[in-house]
Amino acid sequence: MIPLALDFSEEAVLVVGGGPVGARKARRFAREARVVVLSPAFADADFGDAELVRTAADADALDDWVGRLDPALVVAATDDADVNDAAVEAARSAGALVNRADHAGDRAFDDVAVPATVRDDPVTVAVSTGGSSPALAKHLRERIEDAVTGAGAMAELTAALRESLQDADVPPRQRRDAVRAVVRSEPVWKALRSADTKDDQEVDDAVRRVVADVAGDAVSGGPREDGTLADVVDEEHTP
Repeated sequence: MIPLALDFSEEAVLVVGGGPVGARKARRFAREARVVVLSPAFADADFGDAELVRTAADADALDDWVGRLDPALVVAATDDADVNDAAVEAARSAGALVNRADHAGDRAFDDVAVPATVRDDPVTVAVSTGGSSPALAKHLRERIEDAVTGAGAMAELTAALRESLQDADVPPRQRRDAVRAVVRSEPVWKALRSADTKDDQEVDDAVRRVVADVAGDAVSGGPREDGTLADVVDEEHTP
């Protein structure tokens, strides 16, 4: 299976099954897309912002809802193999992707395995076993959670730094070296993880010291009021 990041912000997801598994799938996708859950009954569980439709999920109902929603993805999450088969058939007839919760191991090429994810926006790290061992994926996710803490702030910080260096006409190789040095700096990571805001003085000072080692006299000034690092490089720097 090839891991891809897909934008579901304007898409619909149809979840078939109102049990704990369907609830978990609904919560996951409702953060990104419109989610409709079909089931004759619903567990006492959190379905996030999904729309719950109490209906028998037979073949006719599934065809009707797939045609109505035009979902990008159909999730077959019941404990009834026949219902799940019908959901898969309806999805494939409409050209939708399929995630089948009761199958593991070998999958058709158009099936989707939902990875275990760690998010620190805009950074997302996903772990997948191709659906063969969700328990292992969850375990690996838990092991990397600490390492990802602060990664979102680091991504935003280095994006601002890269733009500042470009605006200052710092040569490409020197820019790359400076950004890589910041990303690999333990003092910067420590400051990001302990700071209340991304423009905290501790963060700014740590970045300034690292960039100074690479860019030399190019470092001057302080952070702008908008919280970016646009002034970390002297505008009069010449390559």
